[in-house]
Amino acid sequence: MMSNANLASRRNDAIARGVGVMTQVYAERALNAEIWDVEGKRYIDFAAGIAVVNTGHRHPKVMAAVEEQLGQFTHTCHQVVPYENYVRLAERLNDLVPGDFAKKTCFVTTGAEAVENAIKVARCYTDRPAVVAFGGGFHGRTYMGMSLTGKVKPYKKGFGSMMPDVYHVPFPVGLHGISVDESEAAIERLFRATLDPGRVAAVIVEPVQGEGGFYQAPLELMRFIRNLCDEHGIVMIADEVQTGFARTGKVFAMEHYEEAGVFADLTTMAKGLAGGLPLSAVTGKAEIMDSADPGGLGGTFAGNPLGIAAAHAVLDVIEEEKLCDRAVVLGAKLKNKLESMRGEVQQIADVRGPGLMVAVEFMTAPDGDGDDQARTWNPAFAKCVKEEALRRGLILLTCGVHANVIRFLPPITIVDEHFDEALDKLAASIQFAKAEDEKKDVVTAEVQVSKAADKQGLGEDSVAVAVPIEQ
Repeated sequence: MMSNANLASRRNDAIARGVGVMTQVYAERALNAEIWDVEGKRYIDFAAGIAVVNTGHRHPKVMAAVEEQLGQFTHTCHQVVPYENYVRLAERLNDLVPGDFAKKTCFVTTGAEAVENAIKVARCYTDRPAVVAFGGGFHGRTYMGMSLTGKVKPYKKGFGSMMPDVYHVPFPVGLHGISVDESEAAIERLFRATLDPGRVAAVIVEPVQGEGGFYQAPLELMRFIRNLCDEHGIVMIADEVQTGFARTGKVFAMEHYEEAGVFADLTTMAKGLAGGLPLSAVTGKAEIMDSADPGGLGGTFAGNPLGIAAAHAVLDVIEEEKLCDRAVVLGAKLKNKLESMRGEVQQIADVRGPGLMVAVEFMTAPDGDGDDQARTWNPAFAKCVKEEALRRGLILLTCGVHANVIRFLPPITIVDEHFDEALDKLAASIQFAKAEDEKKDVVTAEVQVSKAADKQGLGEDSVAVAVPIEQ
């Protein structure tokens, strides 16, 4: 029988070091929210392949659609011999993406490719070069994608110069001391001192930052961006690669801003679109999308027939099984569980997120005087929670610019029994991390007492009393 350790060794010998992995668990099979590894151990999946299988692993309807398409054809290249279900999926996305205006769509393969094409379209439409993005944002690992991404390590480290004419401004995060007013002022300073707004093609923003820590963009910021773009003729791009397809309780996260009249000009999507098959898209205002000449968009595998067929099934499942409502119910249950632990686990600094795009952020516990000002990021706590959860059979992901956030992305189709089981494993893992954190505090106190004794000349024969730091 294969083992995880053996496969890890083979992987290290065969695969480039830059392709990181978050676990050493090698999957053999999966169903809905469960994964079994090559050693037969069962895991509850709270990662969903990073928000990809929102409809669960191997949803019967998705599998049936793919199998049917396999019996017809697998590839013609839409730019050579097109096919009807490609056209029909574009029609469906044009109807679903928020905005009361005519829309058109192009299909590509990955989230990064969708972002690249959105920037191409915006530059072509405006005949301008510059793009404004936000700190903490993530937009892919291609050169434009990582240039737009607001985090250096590991995404930009060692890869040389980034693409020109990309500018970053702070994203508002109250916990990090950045307000909406400060973010808006930073954009105004950028336009006043560094960048002529008449050179800006696009502003790109995630409605909820993904890799950055699951911070939802405040309505005030989105309204400001929309007004700014309207004032200066700039294209507003919503990067919905991680937020799309019922994850936030809406098919698209930009629906949370509809009542305020805030709509993006272009929307990028991928991940949850095709239920585990590679497919991405850009949907936006028809006049903007039509700015590129024929041949300027697309690709050999863009809109592959299997992914297209799967995406139709995904949209059907979201509607038929009311997954937007389900995401709201499960997300509330998860947040209530985490909130109930805050009084006892003071390392929990924040619980947040719309729908089932939920995160918990950890900081050091307040000191003995209850001084919150002395608190700092606690990536070690997040890592401990993740590792203990994995040991207990629960797959979690960390994120955040300080790596101190656990993000929760289970399939929205997870059954209640497995969801409750996962919450129990999560709670036990957090309690384990708390106990480990307190052990470190005891050791720190011992060291402090020992050093104090040395300074007072008490010598090695003196007894140092270990005093746990108050939590």
